[in-house]
Amino acid sequence: MGKMQEKLNEIRELTAELRNDYPTETDAFLGFLNKAESGKALGIREKELINVALAVAAQCEWCISFHVEQVVKAGGTRDEIVEAGFMAVIMHGGPAYMYMTPLLDAVNEFLPKKD
Repeated sequence: MGKMQEKLNEIRELTAELRNDYPTETDAFLGFLNKAESGKALGIREKELINVALAVAAQCEWCISFHVEQVVKAGGTRDEIVEAGFMAVIMHGGPAYMYMTPLLDAVNEFLPKKD
């Protein structure tokens, strides 16, 4: 299992524990996420590319793992994902640039290079 897949497992474990111990709060948060992502103007690929950029800017490896996996499932390409990461670097500078490391880890794990 890759490092970024481990991050996804940690998200699932966290969510399960919080749903068990704090179902009202957890379900409210997850419900908000579903409603916020339900708009029709952008497709899921575009939304997930935006989320990738935001995850890099927020410096959240769990978020990077989750959203790279989601954008790959939605048909996103390596170039689109890395370019989205660079949009975060433009707005957030050096710290975001350093988080291109876990972004590339996730891209390489979920969307390996083709030889």
